[in-house]
Order: sequence, then C-alpha cells, then structure tokens
Amino acid sequence: MTDLSRRALLTMPIVLSACSPVASEASDMPKSKILVAVFTRSGNTKVIAGTVQRDLSADLFEIQPKTPYPDDYEATVEQARIERDKDIEPPLLRTVTDFDRYGKIYLAFPIWGETAPPIIRSFLKTHDTSGKIIRPIITHGGYGLGNSLIMLKTHAPNAQIEPPFVMEADQERRTLTQVRVWLGQLAEN
Repeated sequence: MTDLSRRALLTMPIVLSACSPVASEASDMPKSKILVAVFTRSGNTKVIAGTVQRDLSADLFEIQPKTPYPDDYEATVEQARIERDKDIEPPLLRTVTDFDRYGKIYLAFPIWGETAPPIIRSFLKTHDTSGKIIRPIITHGGYGLGNSLIMLKTHAPNAQIEPPFVMEADQERRTLTQVRVWLGQLAEN
C-alpha cells in the first residue's frame, strides 16, 4: 500500500453505527453491547480502534469536538495545552445514542501534553459511565501514559477502569523532527 493510499484510508470518515439514525430505528438489527469510542488527530489511533471494532463486532463512535482542532500540528498542540492548563472541556459534536446499552467501552485516544486530550474529559462528563467497564487504548509519542489513567479514574469514578493497551505511535512528531533536521542542514550550506 502506498503512503498516499494509507493516508487516504486513515482520513476516511468512520461509519458511526452507534449514532446512525438507520441503525437506531431498525428494531431487527442486532445491537452490540460493546462500544469502541475513538478520538484521533493523525489517524494512528483510528487504525487501532478500527481493528478492535471489527474483531469484536462492536459499534464504533468517533469522538469529535464541536469546533475542530486546527489542521496544523503545532497549533493543535498549543490549543490542547491551553485547554489542559485551564481545565477546558470542549463541547462534543455529537453524543452516543443509547449509551446505556453498552456494558464495555473501549476508549481509544492519544496522549496530549502528558495526559488524555481534553475532549476525552468532555466525552466522559457527557456520558454516564457508572457500572461500565472501560478498556483504554492509548497511543503516545514516546513519553508514556502521563497522568491519563488518573484522569480516567477521576472523570469516570463509578466505572471499572481496566489495564490499558498502550502503543508508541509518534509518526507525526518524528516526521516534524526529521524535516527540521533536514532544513537545518540546508541552512548550514
């Protein structure tokens, strides 16, 4: 698969069966009791969440802020830092329909600024996770989990938080670093 087709695949919209009007109106359609909720910026976390969703025949929901984050990586990092430092919980674009029916939630997100992105706090505040099992799927850029598990326990105090799946997926940061090293070498010549 070429890089272009991989990028195109990663940026394709996710079909949202958890909030699709067709799925919620069809009474004869089987409904999963497992939800994979994913927030992603670059697409790395979405690939993992999609694999989990397919393998478990779960419903998939993409967590999105009402106002999208900037396309520019560094602008997004700065906005996330401000949201984290000021304890801002950005509003969600949509919520999960019939959230009560899910017993297990696979919550997939990247680490931003040594914690979960602010939109994850928004998701947990908006949906009642009492009595649910939350299985985190966490990607990071080489700095580890930070305080993301503490944040999950704080924002979902009545849920059972299970040990996370954790994977380093720092392609975007690594790419920027390599480009800057290259540009620095050009400036020297």
